[in-house]
Amino acid sequence: MNRTELAKEVVQIARRAGAAIMAIYAKENLGIEFKSDESPLTLADQASNEVICEGLAKLPEQYPIVSEENKAIPYQERRTFTYHWLVDPLDGTKEFIKRNGEFTVNIALIHQGEPVMGVVVVPCFQEAYWAVKGGGAYLEVNGETKRLQAASFQLSDAGLNLVCSRSHLNEETQAFLDQFESPNLVSQGSSLKFLILAKGEAHVYPRLAPTMEWDTAAAQAILLEAGGTVINQETGQPLQYNKENLLNPYFVAYGRTSNLSRGEGAKRSS
Repeated sequence: MNRTELAKEVVQIARRAGAAIMAIYAKENLGIEFKSDESPLTLADQASNEVICEGLAKLPEQYPIVSEENKAIPYQERRTFTYHWLVDPLDGTKEFIKRNGEFTVNIALIHQGEPVMGVVVVPCFQEAYWAVKGGGAYLEVNGETKRLQAASFQLSDAGLNLVCSRSHLNEETQAFLDQFESPNLVSQGSSLKFLILAKGEAHVYPRLAPTMEWDTAAAQAILLEAGGTVINQETGQPLQYNKENLLNPYFVAYGRTSNLSRGEGAKRSS
């Protein structure tokens, strides 16, 4: 099975996971619990994770699965992985609880620290985004497939659309936003923040707040294939995966900008 065929199989798995989420979304009781870090967990997170893990286990190509809802795999074992799946079965649990539709199913394939395939399904809107390294980024909705291309722009342009989390507009983020001329602020939940860059509807997404690897990998793969960039805010290097600590550094995601030099993200947000 080539990588594109594999991605299409993973899209179907993610769609089934999305259906499991929506079955619970329709209920009055979402089965909300709280993890040790006080982040919410619902029955939908668990149902989606079960569907995804079962589906990936039936694929002709078998790789280890690192999921937010699975038992943590020690780094001494993870570091030996050449390939592995990286899964967030319900990204945007807070948005799910708010019932605003801004939540996703994220599945990425990681190869030596780099996301080489990404699948993101938006259950409420029956949208499926996917990308394979070197093969472009796509949106499937209403039976049609559209290739995605990030918007071209200059960082000095006035009126750029800057994406902000509904929950994480802290002082560092505000300082970053203040460097742009008359920016328009766009609010989105979950990995949808990457996807509106990939669709060309926004230009820059600073995330100067904590995220985990499974929050970003799938959508990053899609944005990269749409012509965008995701960089470590401190180093200006591409965001890396399968680190000993699965917590991401602060980062900035950009659409297709020609004047983003190495280290530019760190410079603009320092």
